[in-house]
Amino acid sequence: MRAPTAGRGAEYTPATPDTPATPGTVPPPPLPPVDVPWSLRPADPDGGDPATLARWMAEPHVEAFWHQAWPRDRWAAELTAQRGGDHSLPCMVAEDGRDLAYVEIYRVDRDRLAGRYPHDPHDLGVHIAVGATGDTCRGVGRRLLGALATALLTADPACRRIVAEPDLRNAPSIRAFTAAGYRRCGEVFLPEKTAALLVHPRSDKDLPR
Repeated sequence: MRAPTAGRGAEYTPATPDTPATPGTVPPPPLPPVDVPWSLRPADPDGGDPATLARWMAEPHVEAFWHQAWPRDRWAAELTAQRGGDHSLPCMVAEDGRDLAYVEIYRVDRDRLAGRYPHDPHDLGVHIAVGATGDTCRGVGRRLLGALATALLTADPACRRIVAEPDLRNAPSIRAFTAAGYRRCGEVFLPEKTAALLVHPRSDKDLPR
C-alpha cells in the first residue's frame, strides 16, 4: 500500500482501516451539539426542508459542485432515504435562528471514501452547501466548519478525525475548510471529480498515516 503524502499529486490505493471495526460497533453519525449562534437539526422530509433544498441546490454556486438541482419531491425522497439509514445524517444549519446551510454528516467507513485513504472506522466526514448567494463570501463556511468539527469530536469521543473531499476546482470551499483548521493531506480520485482530502484531526498524531 502506498502511504498518503501531503500536498498536491498524492494518490491513494485501497487501504485497510487504521483500526479494524467489529461489525455493528460503530454507531450512525451523531447529531452534534453546536454552540450559539449556530443550531443544527435533522432535515425533515415531510416539512419545508425539501423545498428549501430544491431552491438552494439550483443556485449556481451550489449546483456547479453538488449537481443535485432536483425538484422538491426528489429531495423529500433523498432525505427519507438518508434518515432511514446509518451512513449519513442530513441536517439544516441555522445562524441566529435563520436556516442558511445544508450539511451531511457521514461515516467514512460506510462511504466510498473508505477505500481511498487509511481511515479509522470512527472517522466522520462532512459535506456542506451554503444556500443563498447572499450568505457566501462573508465567512459563514469557515465559522460553521470550525464549530462543526469541534462539536463532532465532542459528540463522538472515539472519532479521531473529521474529513472532507471538496472538488479541487472549488477554491472557495477549500479555503473555508483550511481556514477552519482542516489540513490538506493529498488528493483522492472519484468518478466525477478529483478532490482535495482535507482532515481536521483531534491531534497531530491523528492525521492519516
